[in-house]
Amino acid sequence: MASWADLTTGKRIKALRGSDMTQQGLAEAAGVSLALVQKAEQDKGDLSVGSLLKFAAALRTDVSVILGQQAPRQGMNREDRTALRRLSDAVHESALGEWEGIEDPSSVQELARARDAAWDAYWISDNTAVSTLASKVLLEGHVRFATATDAERAKLGVILASTYRVAASCANGFGQRDLALGALVSAKRWATMADDPVLLALLESTLSWVYLRGAKLPRAVAVAERAALAVEPSFSRATQPELVAYGRLMISAAVAASRREDEDSAKNYLSQATAAAARLGGDVDLYGTSFGPTAAKAEAVGVHVALRNYGHALKLATEPGMRELPGNMSTVARNRYRLDVALAQCAAGLYDQAGDTLIEVGLEAPEWVRHQALPGVIGRRLAKVSSAKVRSIGELIGVPLIA
Repeated sequence: MASWADLTTGKRIKALRGSDMTQQGLAEAAGVSLALVQKAEQDKGDLSVGSLLKFAAALRTDVSVILGQQAPRQGMNREDRTALRRLSDAVHESALGEWEGIEDPSSVQELARARDAAWDAYWISDNTAVSTLASKVLLEGHVRFATATDAERAKLGVILASTYRVAASCANGFGQRDLALGALVSAKRWATMADDPVLLALLESTLSWVYLRGAKLPRAVAVAERAALAVEPSFSRATQPELVAYGRLMISAAVAASRREDEDSAKNYLSQATAAAARLGGDVDLYGTSFGPTAAKAEAVGVHVALRNYGHALKLATEPGMRELPGNMSTVARNRYRLDVALAQCAAGLYDQAGDTLIEVGLEAPEWVRHQALPGVIGRRLAKVSSAKVRSIGELIGVPLIA
């Protein structure tokens, strides 16, 4: 019997659809035409990232499963399954008050350091560390809150909210959107208690990303735009936190709009993000979020790739600071950017360069890349030139790219 990775994309979609859902039913659930479903199941033509997201949402799975990078349910390795289980337990048990047995919780300062370490682990795709550290903060933080002073409670509210946010981000990366949404519900409660509008705005940015991965693109745009209007600063007297939140929300809106192929809106949002980055003058880290000129340029490449403006995307990638990426750019952000560049290189016929870029990503972030859609998309396009080379790249980076 063929393994999941050995099946074609069309056969995987058909298998995930099963006998309980017709092709017409899948078309209606995904919001696409019946003709597209038929073409997809017959492996006729390339599916766009937007179409893949819609199919994944309708089939209640992740894009990486459709592309064969993970098998259904059993696709995670043991470490990832353990990390996800620990994270889920901590998110739900802390919200439900199941944290008894912790007699000596860490101090507020220790919990803040653990929260920061969880974000650092997230940005290098160390899911085991994220789940371990986030679980510690969520469970011990609730216990500490019960005996804290008023000043400590405000700090703990911020710590807990941002820790629920990193839990949501990690869960969304796994394709576990229900867990991500549950974590964000708790995060919003704590950020509201702490009366921190900037943190609330950043939570909306994460929510927009959850909707994006769930192919709810209009909602992803609306959430980001609404939150941006609430926090929109006057640039002449804006604070750094306001600019970071506003810029990141404009990026979220631009990315979602580009997936809808709404070029005018995407460019407008991107322009606002670029203006906020210029006002900052440098990259700033806040509550586990980095924003500034580097992030704005990197995200602009991804937006133009989604809009199929491949030449412009490659031009942006050659601008100063983007050829040699800054050393402070996180592993996840750096490799997400490289995948966008590789897709643009494919479109421009730079197949050898695209293959080399994909290898760089796979070797630097082997666990992270397994949960991404673009490697499979890039692999299928490279296979039109040399399927043997694509198979060798897949073996090298440990990710099946084609059947």
